[in-house]
Amino acid sequence: MRAPENTLAGLRKAHELGASWVEFDVQASRDGCPFLLHDMRLERTTDGRGIAVDQTAAELARLDAGAWFDRRYRGEGVPRFADALALLDALDMGAVIEIKSEPGDGARTMRAALAVLAAHGARDRWILSSFDEVALAVALAERPEIPRALIVKAIPADWQARTERLRCAALHADQRGLDAQSIAAVARHLPLRAYTVNAPERAAALFACGTAAVFTDCPDMVMSGVAHQSGGPARAGLRGSQQK
Repeated sequence: MRAPENTLAGLRKAHELGASWVEFDVQASRDGCPFLLHDMRLERTTDGRGIAVDQTAAELARLDAGAWFDRRYRGEGVPRFADALALLDALDMGAVIEIKSEPGDGARTMRAALAVLAAHGARDRWILSSFDEVALAVALAERPEIPRALIVKAIPADWQARTERLRCAALHADQRGLDAQSIAAVARHLPLRAYTVNAPERAAALFACGTAAVFTDCPDMVMSGVAHQSGGPARAGLRGSQQK
């Protein structure tokens, strides 16, 4: 990882390293403001404490989300979703937007994110993803034109029925459980994207089996390594958060 995850600095670094897409996690504050943060708790990546969604937007705005990573990033804040979208516009980058919520809070979180997307304007470089199928169902009902992806840890036996019910455009799965057979089974029906892949040789193997894209913390290393191993230009990858 080259910069603190789920921050504007991280988005800028991804662009600097040659990524054309990024992935980040969106939660909704107690007062309904969507913000970027991976964990449900604040301690690992901020100087705050407690459950992130129990905080107001004003309380989140006072936190430091960069010093834990490196003192050079001291003062880097927890970004609002709207600010991340504005930066992506300026950088001409696409985004896989993972909706992350506590159990039972998926619909509220998705609607908060959709309200920001509506105010931001139409974009053809957004993908909404989530483990939460209720959240994805809300997106299908309210903004069906935005592509959706179901996230899973291991590919379940009923993956096709679940993705078809939600009219998903892709399936996102933990790379650690993927093999040539499971990749081929999904790839015959819709794109499979793998998270989180930081070893170039693993990325090359996944692409060779039919994986459409990978999420990585180090896009420069993975793209360069895949290009070297394949003897040609690397496929465009997706820069992921530190972990799923």
